[in-house]
Amino acid sequence: MPTAKDLLQGKPLRCPVHVALVHLPIALFALGTLLDVASWIWARPEWRLVPAAFLSLVLGVAAALVAAIPGFVDYSSIRGDHPGKKKATWHMVLNLVAVGLYALSIGLRFESLNGPRTDLLALIVSLIAFGVIGFSGYLGGSLVYEDGIGVGRHRHEGDLPQDTREIGAGAAQPVCIGRADEIPEGQTARVNVEGTTIVVARQGGQWFALQEFCTHRYGPMSEGRLEAGEIVCPWHNSRFELASGKPCGGPAKLALRRYTIEERDGRLFVHGMPRDSTV
Repeated sequence: MPTAKDLLQGKPLRCPVHVALVHLPIALFALGTLLDVASWIWARPEWRLVPAAFLSLVLGVAAALVAAIPGFVDYSSIRGDHPGKKKATWHMVLNLVAVGLYALSIGLRFESLNGPRTDLLALIVSLIAFGVIGFSGYLGGSLVYEDGIGVGRHRHEGDLPQDTREIGAGAAQPVCIGRADEIPEGQTARVNVEGTTIVVARQGGQWFALQEFCTHRYGPMSEGRLEAGEIVCPWHNSRFELASGKPCGGPAKLALRRYTIEERDGRLFVHGMPRDSTV
């Protein structure tokens, strides 16, 4: 049974709900702004451009608030150490600013609804808001195409390990990251090494440690699957050799950074990055 979060993210539909919904408020905001400009070019009260712009912006604000619900759910699902988290924060903040500006513009035009032109200050605020939401839309597209946010997260079931440890990445001595029996055969775990996130994998009685984020679109490798000496990214199915980190299939072209890991007396220790490793 899908959860409310699954429904808001569109997992049962295999379609991101937020991405689908945002087209409506953007279109309504664009229409309202164009009608505002048109009211200054063709100041003809019989065309009803001013009330049409008002209605368009009101509906746009309402649609934006609806689209913001799945958008916030998507945002809350982005891990704090993901490279796109900061960009996603700016995207959310700018969207809220744009909606607030449009709400202000709506309030400023009440007294001019029956006039031939939209109130000048309301028009200026709408133009600023349209610029803000346009840049925010660019950031939203960048989050998908450059950072892989919201791309195929439904392909692999299973939550990230809750037990992530902060350990010293640059220590001269190997650093213990936990007990070996915490990671079953054929499974992965995610560990944060003083700001460096790695995935630890166990297959065929051997241990492997690689960088967590896929070199293609930052997919979380710890959510991927292990297959015959390879780890497969859950987003776009890029495949990497566990032993070397080199790509052996899929869209990724660069190798995963690898780390030395060993088991001692039932405990796992990780070393710094080997000199011959590649990115």
